[in-house]
Amino acid sequence: MTVVLPPPAGRRRVPVRQVLCLLPLLLVALVAVRHRQVLAEGFAQLASARLPWLLAAAGATCLTWVAAAVGRQGAVVERLPGRRLLATQFAAGSANHLLPTGLGASAVNLRFMTVCGLPPARSSAALALYLLAEAVGRLGLLAALLIAFPHALRLGSLFPGTAFGPLLIGICVVLSAVAGALAGVRRLRTAALSFLRTALGEARSVHMRPCRALALWGGSLAFPALQAAGLAAVGTALGLPVPAWHMALAYLAATVAVALIPTPGGIGSVEAALVLALVAVGGPVAVATAVVLAFRIITVWVPLLPGALTLGALVRLKVI
Repeated sequence: MTVVLPPPAGRRRVPVRQVLCLLPLLLVALVAVRHRQVLAEGFAQLASARLPWLLAAAGATCLTWVAAAVGRQGAVVERLPGRRLLATQFAAGSANHLLPTGLGASAVNLRFMTVCGLPPARSSAALALYLLAEAVGRLGLLAALLIAFPHALRLGSLFPGTAFGPLLIGICVVLSAVAGALAGVRRLRTAALSFLRTALGEARSVHMRPCRALALWGGSLAFPALQAAGLAAVGTALGLPVPAWHMALAYLAATVAVALIPTPGGIGSVEAALVLALVAVGGPVAVATAVVLAFRIITVWVPLLPGALTLGALVRLKVI
């Protein structure tokens, strides 16, 4: 008979999962303390806004999680558990504001798909497919609005033409470094080619099923469109003298530009870019600043704590 001895005294197992449950709440507290002035100013702006339009902005924000869930489902052939998928998108939004832009949501969704039984390679391929579709959708909407309103965004007075030269040089340097690493490191090149084959196979499988392709591209288009609609609703609530389509254009232009800045959830960089873009479409600086502060309260700060609690609960329930 085998006798199981208790662990030696003084050597207790570290409750890793319990620590991970509490970590999001700690990060929320740290971020809130760091940006307490922004929070105070944002809530002050909400007090003077028109309630129906604020409710419309809140509704658009809630629908973004639905759009994200639809798009994520469209990126894989297997059917994912719907309620858990939706809860994961809500939690991923909170994680996205606590970690460098895109990393939080990507890590949460990657873990969720792995727990659902998808191999890590296919989970990564599905994640890359969704990110590509979302980027194409965002850029497509931006291009459509620029074509429809070619003179709405007046960037000439805000950005000097000389700034594009260094930006182009930086992009070329990064691309050259990546190409050099792939050419010089055989193991890296092999891994990249293997991932590319998996990603292409996953994309082919998804697009052979019309319902999955529709979910992927429909969700990817709806997600940035709903975000832009939320900003337009807040702008209308605070009386920003700019047409709603122009505000949507400003949002898309600002988020595309700020995607290259790796700050947690874009906090700080997104606010600055949005104010700049709203001014570029004709909004007064003071009102544009008030709109951005109120918009970020609705879309970031209000869902942050419940999102962190949901994230902790999903970790504890081993959903992620």
